[in-house]
Amino acid sequence: MLVLVFAAATTALAAERYALIVTGASGGEAYEQKYATWRMSLSSLLRDTFGYKPDTLFLLAETEGDGVQKSNRENVRRVLTDMRRRMTKDDQLMILLIGHGTTLDGEEAKFNLVGPDLSATEWGDLIKPLRGRVVFVNTSSASFPFLRKLAARGRVVLTATDSSAQQFETVFPEFFVEAFAESAADVDKNGRVSMWEAFNYASAGVKQFYDQKGQLPTERPLLDDTGAGVGREADTPGNDGAIARITYLQPDAVLALPADTALAGLVQRQAELQAELEALKARKESTSADQYEAELEKVLVDLARVSIQIRAKS
Repeated sequence: MLVLVFAAATTALAAERYALIVTGASGGEAYEQKYATWRMSLSSLLRDTFGYKPDTLFLLAETEGDGVQKSNRENVRRVLTDMRRRMTKDDQLMILLIGHGTTLDGEEAKFNLVGPDLSATEWGDLIKPLRGRVVFVNTSSASFPFLRKLAARGRVVLTATDSSAQQFETVFPEFFVEAFAESAADVDKNGRVSMWEAFNYASAGVKQFYDQKGQLPTERPLLDDTGAGVGREADTPGNDGAIARITYLQPDAVLALPADTALAGLVQRQAELQAELEALKARKESTSADQYEAELEKVLVDLARVSIQIRAKS
């Protein structure tokens, strides 16, 4: 886990960021408009604010036009086949599915596309050959089986539900997309929103939505980044989250680093120590108590020292 976390942290500057946003078969005009709003909101942020180039941002939808292609099996396969050729081990691809999902036996789920659907197993086969880091987010109903099918070491997988029986329309995608442009989601105040922070923000939004309606929630989002295929909810303990906490859609180069070279170096060192802290927490269960306390004390002391130096220069 420690190796994976540091690999994620130290290669970020050299890595290319890719994104594939798929809004599937809507089943009605109202759904189509809602899905389009979420797709356009996130794609605009990625393109205009985060600097994604046209050849790194792929949009598939029910209706084609203006850089958007049909969300069918053929186009999904075409994009991911192209990613096999283009991605390096340092690159990152986020795949976001927005729409409806179905399951027949509780084990195999599908995401509804225009025409024949793709099952979780088929999605898994498509992304398995990809080099680099994959972030797979299925915000649809009945998405839980995707967690088990797609989980892999170093991969971040999010689903809107924790059961294949949860087949009602989800509100998770609304809050997930909103998180990347919402300062309240940036809990550690480092100027960008990690996948964990977006997951946490969206999970809180889902809970508040159902609380306000006085209803029992019909969706419980899960995140897995250990490869176990079990996942965890945002407010429950678990080993998942260490990779997600240092995985960002926003490239490091987009960050407004201080002009002062020394201060910029301190900010970078602070980020590295925060990543080290999260890695240490992730392996707490496999570390002796004495070793864990010793390593924790060292990281916290170093982090405090760097924070003091940053405040002195700010």
